[in-house]
Amino acid sequence: MTEVLRRAEVLAACLLIPVSLASPAGAQPGAAPGVATVADTQVPAGATQTVTTPDGWTLTLGGTNESQVPVAPLTTAVSSREYLASGTFMGSLVGPGEPRGILEVGYEIGCGIDMSTSNGVTMAGSSGVTPSLGVSGPLGALPTAVLPVVSTPVNGVLTVGLKPGVIIVVPVDKKDFKSPNPWIMISNFHVKIDGCVGQSFIRSYATLTRQTDQSDVVLSYVGVTKVV
Repeated sequence: MTEVLRRAEVLAACLLIPVSLASPAGAQPGAAPGVATVADTQVPAGATQTVTTPDGWTLTLGGTNESQVPVAPLTTAVSSREYLASGTFMGSLVGPGEPRGILEVGYEIGCGIDMSTSNGVTMAGSSGVTPSLGVSGPLGALPTAVLPVVSTPVNGVLTVGLKPGVIIVVPVDKKDFKSPNPWIMISNFHVKIDGCVGQSFIRSYATLTRQTDQSDVVLSYVGVTKVV
C-alpha cells in the first residue's frame, strides 16, 4: 500500500511541473537586450508651424508618429550611441496657383563633450639620471665624508583632450514636389554617434520651401529633443 501511494505522489508531481513552468496566456516576450520598448521610445510631436505669406499662401508643417529607439552599439565604448529613428513629416500649401517647392527631413545630433576631433587620451612620461653629492657622518655631528648620489626621477602625465559640445545635422531625405500636401515617412533610419562623452541629444527637423518664379518662403519644424 505504501509503494502505491509513493508512486501516486510521484505521478502527481510530474503532472504539476509542466503547469508551473508554462507561460500565462497572452504573456508578451521580453524586449531584446539594448532595445527599449515602443512605449518608452515614442517622442511627443513638436509644435506644428504655420506661416501666411504676403502673396496669399498659407504654409503648414508638422510631424507625427516619431520615435527614436536606442540600440546597443557594436563596440563596447561608452562614447558610442546608436538609434533607430522613425517619423512622418507632412506639409500643406494653400493659396493661388500651383504649389511647388522642396521638403527636407533629417535629424540634429548634439553631444555635451566631443572627443572625436581631439587628441583623445594620451600619456607622456620622462625619465633621466641626476647626479649630485651627499654627506655622511654621525647623527648630530659634523659630516665626516662626502658621497656621490645618483637619482633617477620618473615623471608621468595623463592628458585627456576634450572639446565643448557640437551639433551635427544629418539630412535623411530631400524631395522636390508639385503638390499641395507633400510628405516624407522615415522608418528605422540608423543614426550612429561616436566620440561623445556624457549626455547626447537627438531631435528631428523638417524644412518646407515654397518656390515661385518671384519668391521663396522657408518654414521649419523642430521635433522634441530626446536626452540620452
